[in-house]
Amino acid sequence: MLGLPAHVRACLFDLDGVLTQTAKVHAAAWKEMFDGYLRERATREGTGFVPFDAGGDYDEYVDGRPREDGVRTFLAARGVHLPEGSPDDPPDAETVNGLGNRKNELVLRRIREEGVAPYDGSVRFVHAARAAGLRCAVVSSSANARDVLRAAGIEDLFDERIDGVVAHERRLRGKPAPDTYLEAARGLETDPGQAAVFEDALAGVEAGRTGRFGLVVGVDRVGQAEQLRAHGADVVVRDLVELLEER
Repeated sequence: MLGLPAHVRACLFDLDGVLTQTAKVHAAAWKEMFDGYLRERATREGTGFVPFDAGGDYDEYVDGRPREDGVRTFLAARGVHLPEGSPDDPPDAETVNGLGNRKNELVLRRIREEGVAPYDGSVRFVHAARAAGLRCAVVSSSANARDVLRAAGIEDLFDERIDGVVAHERRLRGKPAPDTYLEAARGLETDPGQAAVFEDALAGVEAGRTGRFGLVVGVDRVGQAEQLRAHGADVVVRDLVELLEER
């Protein structure tokens, strides 16, 4: 009844953009942070200001990656290389960690002001998966995953949570490396070949393919179905409820 192969015994879900409608909040916070920094830098150096594209730049360089990796990868594409700094850098520090902390402040403010809504179709699918006896985990690069799950009212639906905090504690590489998904499968005592990955980010889909998971489902919220397939999605849907409706 789930639209999944019979060998799948566990479901591993990305958070932002798959379970909750927070990907657009993150994209807006990244744009606010990067545009502010790029504008300051252009003024200081007397060069032209080229804004951050909340569509293309977000999908290519930021979405699904740990925060510092997103800062580093996007700026490198613009030929900008900053010192790493330290995790406790203030948000006005011109370092990778400083810009990451500035973005985190902005996204937390937006979440407080706008709230967090889950995708109804995804919630229906998770309930159906649990009713069918499948174990479920959340795998997110965000250090705020627990707060987002609680705000959306869905924290209790998952047996395991591997997020940015856990990844840091256990020294796991972020997406597109498969480490966090592999860790979730271990936590659920499931072989990767018997687990399905659900991702909307190109980096996350790539992680599912690299980890040789039993199924990689791309969730296309923004019209990038072909890119999701190119990065390793076996199946692409616009909403997880489509998997239920196919049966």
